[in-house]
Amino acid sequence: MEDALVLKYTAPVPRYTSYPTAPHFSEAIGNAEYEGWLGAIGEGETLSLYAHIPYCDRLCWFCACHTKQTLRYDPVTAYLAGLHREIEAIGQQVTGGARVTALHLGGGSPTLVRPDDLIALKSQFSQHFTFAEDCEISVEMDPNDLDEARHDALAAIGMSRASFGIQDFDPVVQKAINRIQTYEQTRDAIEASRARGVRSVNCDVLYGLPHQTMATLERTIEAVLSLGPDRVALFGYAHVPWMKKHQQMIPEESLPGVVARYAQMARAAEMLVACGYEAIGIDHFARPSDTLAVASREGRLRRNFQGYTDDTAETLIGLGASAIGQFREGHVQNMPATGEYLRRAEQGGLAAVRGYALTPEDRLRARVISLVMCEFGFSFERIEAEFPLIAASVIEEARLFRARDAEGLSTIESGVFKLTARGRPFARSVAAAFDAHLSNGRGRHSVAV
Repeated sequence: MEDALVLKYTAPVPRYTSYPTAPHFSEAIGNAEYEGWLGAIGEGETLSLYAHIPYCDRLCWFCACHTKQTLRYDPVTAYLAGLHREIEAIGQQVTGGARVTALHLGGGSPTLVRPDDLIALKSQFSQHFTFAEDCEISVEMDPNDLDEARHDALAAIGMSRASFGIQDFDPVVQKAINRIQTYEQTRDAIEASRARGVRSVNCDVLYGLPHQTMATLERTIEAVLSLGPDRVALFGYAHVPWMKKHQQMIPEESLPGVVARYAQMARAAEMLVACGYEAIGIDHFARPSDTLAVASREGRLRRNFQGYTDDTAETLIGLGASAIGQFREGHVQNMPATGEYLRRAEQGGLAAVRGYALTPEDRLRARVISLVMCEFGFSFERIEAEFPLIAASVIEEARLFRARDAEGLSTIESGVFKLTARGRPFARSVAAAFDAHLSNGRGRHSVAV
């Protein structure tokens, strides 16, 4: 693909794990609105839970998550006490008839938590929420944290999906991002998880890292494939040093340029597909039998704050510092600062500090953007059926995009706006064309590929 096309369509845009995106959240939405949204969850509804553990025992310089380093466990103990209080407070707001179908522990490093505390955390959830028998419990895993006792504790809480951060196996790249992790460590951790009944293993790989070359990336992909993961998430490194100061430890001159990043992404995707993985959305790959691949083929793929998912629950409750929740009514985010989060959790349990109440137009645009990101297009008839009074605006925008699309990224046939094979890698940029909030200048974003 021509370099000019790559340069044109890789301008910084949101990742669209929500709409509107987090920079547009407002302090006008807080605990009062949050309580109302929690109370509106109906009998028999399904919901997902996300618990954020913001601590790591080392700071990876590539990381853009809300996290902090600690070499002492005391802060983790204090944080877990606040999280227990928030779980209790939210559980009291939610009707007992709602069932949890997914629980995700993210971070930070959830595997930093001690075995007894992991079991106590799951017990607290089970005491205050009703879990479906087939609830999927997924955990973000750092092989450097894991030992036999933690593996046993993760099995005891019912972990069914393990997500292993790999990033890159090349020693030079690992040193540059302060993420030292051997292939053998990772292999042994994956085998230990599978031996204890984990049904699905995901591996996270990054391209666009410092000192990363096509050759080093190819070797990493080959090593990842030898581990036999059920899913692979292939993310572009987001260099946002204005937001994450520790990324200043990565010299910008060591990073591949936009064209090189695109070539890395395309080659890694090619290798994964050649080994039988199905491409899911813009950055996921899954074995054909994996539930994510099945959902994609059946048109049930969704996108939330954790990325692509086959989770059908409409409500996602975020717990912990900085965690974001997603409701029919809108989005809500907890206090990011850990100390202030704890103070709020201890005082009343809830710690929401900002959010966004959706308008009808927001819901329309959220739907269109989700379809572009998940299915690479949308049917005009489908949108008109779901939003009969206001669909005309985005349909006209789709027609305008196609009329101005000299590069052939899209088509409109039989009333369906669709990205071509050429346009799919740039789905984020196409989705941005339907973002009514993007032009107000709030927030800075990573490059689109």
